Amino acid sequence: APLHNPANLMGILAFRKLLPNIPHVAVFDTSFHQSMPESAYLYSLPYDYYKKYGIRKYGFHGTSHKYVSQRAAEILNKPVEELRIISCHIGNGASIAAIDGGKSIDTSMGFTPLAGVTMGTRSGNIDPALIPFIMEKTGKTADEVLNILNKESGLLGITGTSSDLRDIEGDAKEGNERAELALEVFAS
Repeated sequence: APLHNPANLMGILAFRKLLPNIPHVAVFDTSFHQSMPESAYLYSLPYDYYKKYGIRKYGFHGTSHKYVSQRAAEILNKPVEELRIISCHIGNGASIAAIDGGKSIDTSMGFTPLAGVTMGTRSGNIDPALIPFIMEKTGKTADEVLNILNKESGLLGITGTSSDLRDIEGDAKEGNERAELALEVFAS
């Protein structure tokens, strides 16, 4: 997750400096999704790209999805191994996971957290041909377009005002058509 790693690394380095004699543990958001079968994580690209470059679906929000599956087991009073659930992580980032027996078998996020459903500022899945199309039309670089897809798209891109669902719902109640549209896109 290129957007998250620099801040996380700063935190790790700060804690190592402040607390050098304390054991440090890293929990990776992607680890929960390592149980996905190859058919779920593999992209329809040349197989060599997966083998050489690690291009595959990794999934994110794993700690959240794992917690939801464990909590669902508690609420339903069933062992997590007996459950088949769909978990939705809804925040400024959003993802969906299919969980069978407490293990992730598929998820909406992919190689990066940009993939999947519409989010607060992230586009979610788009036609890949849009990237060179936008570059050609706007004169922006690939990095600039990726920044737009990560930080200026999603609900914010549609409304033009906010990525916060509370604001968007309020605006929709007041008749703001773009807020209404954003809610429809988010729910579909």
